[in-house]
Amino acid sequence: MNKNILLTGEPGCGKTTLIQRALTRLPQSAGGFYTEELRSGGVRQGFCMVTLDGERAVLAHRDYAGPPRVGRYGVDMAALDAVAVTSIRRALTSCALVIIDEIGPMELFSPAFRAAVQEALDSPTVVLGTIVRRSKPFSDAVKARPDVTLIEVTPANRDRLLDHIVALVTAALTGNILPPGEITS
Repeated sequence: MNKNILLTGEPGCGKTTLIQRALTRLPQSAGGFYTEELRSGGVRQGFCMVTLDGERAVLAHRDYAGPPRVGRYGVDMAALDAVAVTSIRRALTSCALVIIDEIGPMELFSPAFRAAVQEALDSPTVVLGTIVRRSKPFSDAVKARPDVTLIEVTPANRDRLLDHIVALVTAALTGNILPPGEITS
């Protein structure tokens, strides 16, 4: 049973929503962070990181100069390191489950973030996260790890995946092995 469970798929397919829904059904303590869009007048302006203990910081915004830049967005590396990296490391010391949303192009600019992700994946703590679908050297190496279960999320399957994700995380948290028929994506 893999203890690192990562969701991948196209932007906007529902990965973060699935993680948030799974968290409401998992009794174990969790830490880490998720991302959410910042919108104004119906237009995406950037992205915010939200830790599971309530801290918020802007990760990227159209108004940020960068570098680095990803598309139209300048990335705030200091905020990324202060909020996302700190939340991952804090969760590794105090929680049964680490949430990492997302291992993506903006976050991968940070060596400290990549190191924290590696620490989480290598640790005995269960990881539930999202990872960029596009090919990037670091994310490709993560997806190829034998201890990672990678689940493709699409608009067509996202509503059916919640029970499966909860079962995988629960099995990883309890050390139980699911019957082969239940391990499908």
